[in-house]
Amino acid sequence: MTLTLQMFKEMIAAAGEAIRAEEKRFSELDAAAGGDGDHGTAIVTAFQAMEKAEGADFKSYLKSLSETLQNEACGSTSTLYGSWLQGMSDTAPAGATELNAATLAKVFNGGLEELGYVTPARIGGKTLMDALIPATEALLAAHSQGIVTMFEWAAAAAEQGAEATCEMRAKFGRAKNLGERSIGPRDAGAASMACIFASFAKSIKAAC
Repeated sequence: MTLTLQMFKEMIAAAGEAIRAEEKRFSELDAAAGGDGDHGTAIVTAFQAMEKAEGADFKSYLKSLSETLQNEACGSTSTLYGSWLQGMSDTAPAGATELNAATLAKVFNGGLEELGYVTPARIGGKTLMDALIPATEALLAAHSQGIVTMFEWAAAAAEQGAEATCEMRAKFGRAKNLGERSIGPRDAGAASMACIFASFAKSIKAAC
């Protein structure tokens, strides 16, 4: 099985719907961990901006996702997601309208690598990277199992990573000022990333 561009566009749309349904929860998590309490609004705004993206192949569509996001949204969420998507675009084969499992895993890994240049956060920092890194590693590990299994593994890994942030002390953003008091709540950025991968897995499974 390959992932077509249309299927990927449907994945992005489904993730946007899932994010909107959880907007309040993400903002509450953000506030509980010492953030601005606006992560829900920020991530919803990001997906609304991405609805305007266009592209006839993976590379151009991913680039458009990145550009519309960074042009129409602001704040750290747009910067981080914009870099993630730009890295995917840079890695995607020129002109490709469908991707096999191995190439798809490489595209997501390219996004993670690009994001790694933008933020020093890694696993243990209580950020979205605690969900994104294990999810990407799962995609790479499972690519021989097929695309459905890849995203099932990635969704499970992202959820486990997000849950693990409950025991972490924040090292970035305003939340780091709380010190030990930042321990307890799940990180909002990791929670929303886990939501996205869960939505991706559900969307792909429904399409098969």
